[in-house]
Amino acid sequence: MKHLHFDVGTAGFYGAYWACAGGSDCAVVAMIGDDPEDRLARSAVKWLCGYGVNVLTMSPAKKDYGHHNYPLERVETAISWLKANGNRKIGIAGASTTGTLALTAAAMFPDITLTIAMTPSDFVWQGFLQGKRDGCKEWPVEDESLFSYRGKPLPYMPFCYQHPDYWHCVAAESKRTGDMVNSRKLFDDSETAHPIEPEEYIPVENIRGKLLLIGAEDDALWDTAKYIRRMEKRLAEKPHECEIETMVYAHGTHFVFPEGMLKIMLPIGSGLFVKFAFQAAKKYPKECRQTRIDIEKRMCRVLAEWKGAK
Repeated sequence: MKHLHFDVGTAGFYGAYWACAGGSDCAVVAMIGDDPEDRLARSAVKWLCGYGVNVLTMSPAKKDYGHHNYPLERVETAISWLKANGNRKIGIAGASTTGTLALTAAAMFPDITLTIAMTPSDFVWQGFLQGKRDGCKEWPVEDESLFSYRGKPLPYMPFCYQHPDYWHCVAAESKRTGDMVNSRKLFDDSETAHPIEPEEYIPVENIRGKLLLIGAEDDALWDTAKYIRRMEKRLAEKPHECEIETMVYAHGTHFVFPEGMLKIMLPIGSGLFVKFAFQAAKKYPKECRQTRIDIEKRMCRVLAEWKGAK
């Protein structure tokens, strides 16, 4: 697939731009995958382009899933580039940590009129890195937030476990539950130790246009269903301009991707992979698949309505 590559040094953001074959004046910033050109990112591109939108994939750096003080002005710069290059409408989509990033960016930048957040949190948390350190695969970064803006870290919920206890907690829970990764205790314990301050919540009432929140009760990484309900409550209590649509399922795991997108990512054995990754998918494979099918239908409808709206 032909695309344009962007580096921070020359363009002000790290990403890749993929124009859909039929032409479009709508673009989605897709923050899915560890790199803008990896398999996950390309799968999201193929799926989104199939529904008639251009796609700008972004990540912090080359093959980097860590998020610590990620400069949100990179998203702002990317939006300016998209507008200058024929895109009338701008959307943003993210999953897991980048679901939270999508919400945070959409609350800051009013040009975004479609926000798709899969398994998001409703608050900003402490920044983290992935790799190898003292036998740990992930660790929190001291005194750093997930995101920053113009050099200033956004207020964040600190983790109650620091290095190496942070990874020891995740590893122990993953072993206990049989999940590929299970960090729910890490998040629950941290929120208990440090009740989230008002400034640490994402001001979702500032989001414009359509807001789509997607999650499952059986998410093993964090309690996204609770976070989504808190956002619903927040919007019910505050003046806002966005139209919210929530999709919370009993079964779906952390992989609440549209079924078609997951099949592009893993053409053979996508269901088997999810069952291998999470015990909930092993127990309820049909229900999880039905969740992904429903997500696909509803997300396609939302994309079509957004593209067609004046």
